[in-house]
Amino acid sequence: MRSPMTAPGPILVRSSFSSRLIMSSSSGGGARSCSDCTARGSGCATNRRRRASPAARPESACYARSSETSNARRGRAASRSMMIDMHAHIIPQHFPPAGTRPSAWTWPSMDHFEPGRARVMIEGKNYRTVHEGNWNVERRLRDMERHGVDAEVISPMPELCAYWFTPEEALDFCRYTNEAVVRMCEAAPGRFFGLGIVPLQDPALAAKELASVTALGLTGIELGSNVNGKSLGMPEFQAFFQEAERLSVPIFVHALRPTMMDRFPTESLFNPVGYPTDTCLTIASMIAGGTAETCPNLRIAFSHGGGTFPFLLPRYNHQWSGTWNEDSPLPGRGAAAAGALPRSPAEYARRFYYDTLLFDRRALRYLIDLIGASQIMVGTDYPYMPPEEPADRTLRTLGLPETVHADITWNNCMRWLHGEMAKP
Repeated sequence: MRSPMTAPGPILVRSSFSSRLIMSSSSGGGARSCSDCTARGSGCATNRRRRASPAARPESACYARSSETSNARRGRAASRSMMIDMHAHIIPQHFPPAGTRPSAWTWPSMDHFEPGRARVMIEGKNYRTVHEGNWNVERRLRDMERHGVDAEVISPMPELCAYWFTPEEALDFCRYTNEAVVRMCEAAPGRFFGLGIVPLQDPALAAKELASVTALGLTGIELGSNVNGKSLGMPEFQAFFQEAERLSVPIFVHALRPTMMDRFPTESLFNPVGYPTDTCLTIASMIAGGTAETCPNLRIAFSHGGGTFPFLLPRYNHQWSGTWNEDSPLPGRGAAAAGALPRSPAEYARRFYYDTLLFDRRALRYLIDLIGASQIMVGTDYPYMPPEEPADRTLRTLGLPETVHADITWNNCMRWLHGEMAKP
C-alpha cells in the first residue's frame, strides 16, 4: 500500500490578487465575473473546482491583477501584444522526506542555505542552485512584469519527472508535485496555466493518471525527452499518447538526461549539445515510430525550438522524397515506397509546436520559415535561463507583421493549450 505524502507546503505570496480583469472572449462581450470564465485549466480556483469535461471549449482568458500593476499592464498591452511564456518551471519549496523508500538515494530534497535561495539535492549532490522565483509567487510576478510576460505555462523542473523511481513511488511523487503546481496557480488566479507530470516509466499507469491530472485542474502535462533512455516514439508509449489525444490533453516535451552523455569529455556540453540532440531524437522517433500518424490531433510542443531537429528536417525529408526543397517525390519514393511514411516528415513536423528559445535571431527566423509561424510560441526557460527584457525582444527584430507577432506571443499558445483560439 502506498504511504500518503504530506501536502505541499504553502505557496509564499504576500500581495493581494483580489482585483480581477476578465478579457473579452472571441465571441465578444465585456468584463465578466470569474464564474463566466470557462477556459479549461486556466488556473482560476473557481474554474478548478468546477471542472469542465475534456471536450469543453475555452471562451475567455481570466487575468487577476494586483491593484498596483493592473493599470501599467493595461497601458503596455495597448501598445504591444499580450505575451504568454509557455516554457517556465517551478519547484516545490519543500519535498517530503525519503524515509525508507527503495529509491531513497535518488529522492530530491531542498537545502535552503540562505534566504531566497536553495540547493536542489538529488542523489546526494547539488543538482541545481535556484532562487525563490521557483516557489515564491510574489517574486515570480515581479520577474514576469520585468520580462513583459502577462501569463506563464508553468511546469515542474524537468528532473522532477523522476522516471528512475519505481512506478508506485513515482505516482506518489507526481501527485505531490502536481499539487504544488495547482497551489501556485491558485495563488495568482489567471496568471498561470499549470502542467503536471505522470509516471511514464509505467505507460499504462501514466495513461490512467491523465484523467486525475485534468480533474486536479491542470491544463496539460510535461514529459521528459526520454524515459530511462527510451525515446517517446517507441511502441510502448503509443497507447499513452492515444489516451492523451482522446482526452485532449496538451503535452510539453522538455529535454531530460541526454542519452549520449558518456560521449562528452566534459559536462559543459550537456546543456548546449546534449539536450537539443536528445530532443531531436525523440521528435524523429515520434514521426518514424508512427505516433504522429496514429495521433493526428495530439497537441504536443517541444522545448528549445525542437533542439537540432529543425536543422536536420530537410535531410530527413530528402530521404523520404529523394528531392530537394520539398519538391514532389521521385517515382517510387515518398508514400509510394514500401514501408514508407504515408506523409512527408515535414508534414508531421508542422503539426508539432516549438518554443522560441534559440538564442539567435537567425535560428529563430529559420525555424519560423521552415515550420511556420502558426506553430511557434514564446518560451524562456524561466527561472533557469534569464529571459530577455522583454521576453520577445529578439522576436521583435524579425520585423514580422503585428498579427503574426501576436500569434507567436499569445494565440498559438492558446490553441496548443485549448485546441481552439482564445483571445486575450
